[in-house]
Amino acid sequence: MRALITGGAGFIGSHLSEALLAGGHQVLVLDNLATGSIENISHLEGRPGFEYHIDTVSNEPLLAELIGRSDAVFHFAAAVGVKLIVEQPVLTIETNVHGTAVVLKHADAMKKLVVVASTSEVYGKNGDVPFREDADLVMGATTTHRWAYACSKAIDEFLALAYWHERKLPVIVVRFFNTVGPRQTGRYGMVIPNFVQQALAGEPITVFGDGTQSRSFTHVADVVRAVVALVHEPRAIGQVVNIGCSEEVTINTLAERVLAMTGSASSITRIPYDQAYESGFEDMPRRVPDLAKITELIGYRTRFTLDDILGDVISYFRSRPPYT
Repeated sequence: MRALITGGAGFIGSHLSEALLAGGHQVLVLDNLATGSIENISHLEGRPGFEYHIDTVSNEPLLAELIGRSDAVFHFAAAVGVKLIVEQPVLTIETNVHGTAVVLKHADAMKKLVVVASTSEVYGKNGDVPFREDADLVMGATTTHRWAYACSKAIDEFLALAYWHERKLPVIVVRFFNTVGPRQTGRYGMVIPNFVQQALAGEPITVFGDGTQSRSFTHVADVVRAVVALVHEPRAIGQVVNIGCSEEVTINTLAERVLAMTGSASSITRIPYDQAYESGFEDMPRRVPDLAKITELIGYRTRFTLDDILGDVISYFRSRPPYT
């Protein structure tokens, strides 16, 4: 298989590139480096079957050419991270909605399989946990920027599924739940990289809100393995599929585990949401996936625990300046 990965220099995209190459596939990467990094894929340069282009999906002639050369498209290019979403809502909406529209348009012209990356954010304020793929999406007010990302990704899902139902373009929508691992940056508000870097630097660990909100974290290796398996499962076509982990932890407990595993003497500081982000910011109290569908489709089981994830992230940052 030859795969095109938009956003392939990003955190998940770079790990997917590695996994596909290791499996004997060819990989084409398209990334504008807005949130990705050339460092994420520099070790892949020169590998047989690997090729990358620093450009945007809005370059439609290039996009069409790369899709034409591919057997499958993994559309991972998107605006990500709560911090970026709150600070740049225009970029978030335009990148996510327009980018997905042009990818689907050109893939449809050649009927190439498209895997569209979505997010657990689309469940919004739904309190019925764990989240099933057919659950209602409960969004906040349009005056709260927090929900711009969720809405933009929901539109991506609607558009992808419309192409499947109306034009029989093979699509798979994958909803990622808090994917974590080496190479993830804390620059856009990702909680585990931020906690680990703060602990290693001896700085206060900053918990936003009261810390009782809970999340379930999934190792990027588990996520990539699931994505690759879904592409080879015909029953996944036209489906929305959660990819995550059922192990739930509060942010307070997460901070304490980071302190324990790093041996840091850092304190824990709680910052109100309106100081961390913006006035009126809203958050989900819990975010846990129902994994029945993906388990039935591909026999999905996570291999990495939360402690495994934290250990890998801690080792990654300890191997890099200024912690080396």
